[in-house]
Amino acid sequence: MNIFTSELIGTAILILLGNGVVANVLLNKTKGNNGGWIVITFGWAMAVFAGVFITSAHSGGHLNPAVTIAMAYLGKISASSVGQYIAGQMLGAMLGSLLVWLSYKQHYEQTEDTGAKLATFSTGPAIRNPINNLITEAIGTFVLIFGALFLSAPASSVGSLEALPVALIVLAIGLSLGGPTGYAINPARDLGPRIMHAILPLGKKGSSDWSYSWIPVLGPIIGGLLAAIVFDLLV
Repeated sequence: MNIFTSELIGTAILILLGNGVVANVLLNKTKGNNGGWIVITFGWAMAVFAGVFITSAHSGGHLNPAVTIAMAYLGKISASSVGQYIAGQMLGAMLGSLLVWLSYKQHYEQTEDTGAKLATFSTGPAIRNPINNLITEAIGTFVLIFGALFLSAPASSVGSLEALPVALIVLAIGLSLGGPTGYAINPARDLGPRIMHAILPLGKKGSSDWSYSWIPVLGPIIGGLLAAIVFDLLV
């Protein structure tokens, strides 16, 4: 697989399983309805594991523009490949959201809560404060990318099982830092599905909350770049 195809497939799987677990917990009349935050965070961690494991040999399993930008800053990928990575990630995120909708179509029709519907596509703050929300997203992404950089360092003995510890980092971020904003920590994970929320026929669906949409894009990019800068200084 080339970079674009690998990132498209991997990100589609990430979103299908990640937003799929949110849909299972939040939408009406599902088997997992009201499963709670632990189910969501664990499901997202396994979504990361699946996406990264499948694509790591082909594109490095970035699945996240913040990761790609950090890797480009460190010279681990060429600047000319950044566009292929991000295009695959964005389209993959949109495809994954489409598949979640197809899987749970009947349950979207049975759900009146517009906030719950939006949550199956994109993140939102528990308390809306743009600066604090931005900082939270930056911190969460810093932890993700800082940890992933050490896992991929030459001294690491993780090897082909790198996907599992990355998934565990995401699980830790969700459990410990996910409360304020829902831990997007990935611009494509939030923006691609938000676009699909605006496009897809969900019945009564309410706003796509575009006024918040820049935070889960800019925050992760800032956090990822800071992680790359600190890593570069230490290693």
